[in-house]
Amino acid sequence: MPHDHHDHDHLSPSGHPFRADNDTALTYWQQMEIAVRELLVEKGHLTPVEINAQIEAMDARSPADGAAVVARAWVDPEFKSRLLDNAAAATREMGFDIGPLNLIAVENTATVHNLIVCTLCSCYPRNLLGLPPDWYKTRAYRSRAVKEPRKVLREFGVDLPDTSQIRVHDSTADMRYVVIPARPDGTEGMNEATLAKLVTRDSMIGTGLARAPGVA
Repeated sequence: MPHDHHDHDHLSPSGHPFRADNDTALTYWQQMEIAVRELLVEKGHLTPVEINAQIEAMDARSPADGAAVVARAWVDPEFKSRLLDNAAAATREMGFDIGPLNLIAVENTATVHNLIVCTLCSCYPRNLLGLPPDWYKTRAYRSRAVKEPRKVLREFGVDLPDTSQIRVHDSTADMRYVVIPARPDGTEGMNEATLAKLVTRDSMIGTGLARAPGVA
């Protein structure tokens, strides 16, 4: 089964990982990752330095990248239209390359709220939002978000009217979602950089809302 890029270990110059949990047995997927990585190094396709560079580049990604995309969509209707039509291409316009994955942007409105989950493992738009939160990977969230999304949202502090439609989107190994949260009222005079600060990681997953300053 294809899997997302999961947690990784940094390499020594010899290509072997430094592991903080040396006393913990490796999982099957960790053993497979190490075996494939060492084979690629042995065959000369990659060097440990190149692998480390890619790991560090991924670790540098953060929700701030996604927040910048959302803020641009809030102030630029034409960009938002392109984002909803082809999120991968639109994010590349801003210099965020999400790779070959199919990225889909969904928009929250006054009547529709979108919630993102990966029911199989932890597929997540890491190239745009950085590493997923720990709770996103738990079995409880992965199952309950589908079965009782309204209750899960209340536990995150998002209490929606009964008239709101909740749409749950299930990420896959080759398809990711990002939520464009509704722009908060009272932010009409804010510039793009200031607006980006209102966009949280959870609001781009759907478990939170973007809020104006001073609004709890």
